[in-house]
Amino acid sequence: MQEKKAETANKNAKKANLLDHGSIKHILDESVTEIVKSRGYVEDVRMSNIRLLLGTIIIVIALVAQFYKKKFPENRDFLIGCILVIYTKEKNAILFTYPPAGSVASTGLVVSSKLPRFSDLYTLTIASADPKSISAGKLVELTKSVTQWFTKDGVLVEGLFWKDVETLINDYATEPKKKK
Repeated sequence: MQEKKAETANKNAKKANLLDHGSIKHILDESVTEIVKSRGYVEDVRMSNIRLLLGTIIIVIALVAQFYKKKFPENRDFLIGCILVIYTKEKNAILFTYPPAGSVASTGLVVSSKLPRFSDLYTLTIASADPKSISAGKLVELTKSVTQWFTKDGVLVEGLFWKDVETLINDYATEPKKKK
């Protein structure tokens, strides 16, 4: 019986290739999303939908451009505009949320992360989805080495990671609000 529990735990364990920067960031980002959602925040998928719509428009333009008699440069302004929207609004965001049900806050969260190339320092940032709102909290940030959350075999120690992320969420919730 205990062997089956251990086997199930091994199958459910989140394992990353420690030599693959993208794999580590992906597992951490997915875990952050789970943690934030478990705290009652509902994901706001509007930005993802806008990105999908822009991507579809770009693909259609690319198809038209492929078979159109004129050369590329004529649609570059539109493409630059799409890139600017993604760069300025989305930045490093991994999750946009609505405020939790029953909350007095009128704004959700923007959760973003960074794991620079050739670095082991993972930075997680929680900010208000509407920074100008009176109920917006101050930006909170956590920077830690990923070596503190992974075993030498590449398995995420979820308990430690959850504790750190939940502490960050609590810090955001208890930060003094902006005054207008």
